[in-house]
Amino acid sequence: MKKRKIIYWIVTIFLAFGMLAGGVQQLLQIGGYVEIVSQLGYPIYLLSILGAWKILGVIAILIPRFPLVKEWAYAGFFFAMSGAATSHFIASDKLEEAIPSLVLLAVTVASWYFRPASRKIAAE
Repeated sequence: MKKRKIIYWIVTIFLAFGMLAGGVQQLLQIGGYVEIVSQLGYPIYLLSILGAWKILGVIAILIPRFPLVKEWAYAGFFFAMSGAATSHFIASDKLEEAIPSLVLLAVTVASWYFRPASRKIAAE
């Protein structure tokens, strides 16, 4: 049980850092995101929406309680990262372009899988 908790916190902190860094950069439209989004054919305003959602998602997964909100945050991270990876593949980008989103996708799944019972929706 202790090993699961350690794994959970390691991957969750990595996830939170990655999503927060990306979310802030997207919200402020810095760090090369404008070019990436433009090359993929998406409107620039999408960055502000994704950035705000990522920051809110990080808050949701880190604060205690609110397991339903955590589930929604994990789902949002999953859809955002799988969508980003898929967009790169469809745009025929190099694999290297999709690696950051694939890593964050894997970390999202790991954090969700290893979360403690106190962070899960109680079975009825």
